[in-house]
Amino acid sequence: MAASVDIRDPEIAQLILANAREYAIMTMDPAGRITSWSPGAQAIFGYTAEEIVGQTARRLFLPSDVAAEADRQELERARAQGRAEDSRWHRRNTGERFWGNGVMMLLTEGGGEGFLKILRDETRTRLADEQRILLLNELNHRIKNTLATVQSIAEQTLRAGRVDPTTRHNLTGRLIALSEAHDLLVAENWAGANLEGVVAKALAPHGGAETETFEIDGPPVWLSPPQAVSLSLALHELATNALKYGALSVAAGRVEVNWNIALDGQGRRYLSLLWAERGGPAVAPPQQTGFGTRLIARAFDSELSGRAQVDYRTEGLRCVIEMLLSDGDEAAILDVDAARLADGSEAL
Repeated sequence: MAASVDIRDPEIAQLILANAREYAIMTMDPAGRITSWSPGAQAIFGYTAEEIVGQTARRLFLPSDVAAEADRQELERARAQGRAEDSRWHRRNTGERFWGNGVMMLLTEGGGEGFLKILRDETRTRLADEQRILLLNELNHRIKNTLATVQSIAEQTLRAGRVDPTTRHNLTGRLIALSEAHDLLVAENWAGANLEGVVAKALAPHGGAETETFEIDGPPVWLSPPQAVSLSLALHELATNALKYGALSVAAGRVEVNWNIALDGQGRRYLSLLWAERGGPAVAPPQQTGFGTRLIARAFDSELSGRAQVDYRTEGLRCVIEMLLSDGDEAAILDVDAARLADGSEAL
């Protein structure tokens, strides 16, 4: 049986400090003056122990942070809470900036007070994140430009073909809904989107949750990118239809949007979302299935392991959407035949 190692042994502790070159480890007295300085701290900041021991940690902060007393605030948080963590830009003794993530901990052993700080140089990770965000923003910019071009071409083509203005308006609205869904995804670095945010974005043109028109309720739910886009388009179609023919066409109309999640026997998470209108004109099933209904059905087909059902109740249209929640990044393509857009003026 191997013997255990006591890291409290001074010799073992010294070995750890000497070899933890990726971490700056330092101790400070109650006033924030540095009392010990590890080889890792020298490797990261560039100062030798002789140059830095006895000075306050303020020397390690940038001038703007010193002016804001960030060093003092860090000590006070550690003193009050036992630890204080922060991430910020620091400067090496060469003048080069680096991104450091550190934690300050209160030391009270032996009846005295002091602080231990451990900091790591995470510049590469920080710059990689910034580059990724830059590329995502550029991608979103290009997508929006492409959608704007598609919108312009479609508008000119449909106008030249003397297509009904309502159809042209519907197509423009769908492209805008798609663009706004992409905005939500970019805000979350294309990791997905919060369902509440998707609902709020879709209903914003109609007053949103701040008005009495909508009753919105549901637990926090994270959607994958394909799910967020599909649900954005579905909610746009439902809101547009309600504005033309349903509850949003009259002042007394109300729309309930609520959702919940459930686990099946295999631990898979399912989302159920209800769109229910009331207080609007009496509803009757349309003579033929509208493009909006087909779009909603296509958005939640087997690609997303879900389904959508529209129920034309007399008291108000209801739509129930169910789908398997997934954190995957699989693509979900809405295969819409552009030649069938001409029937976009009819009801859902």
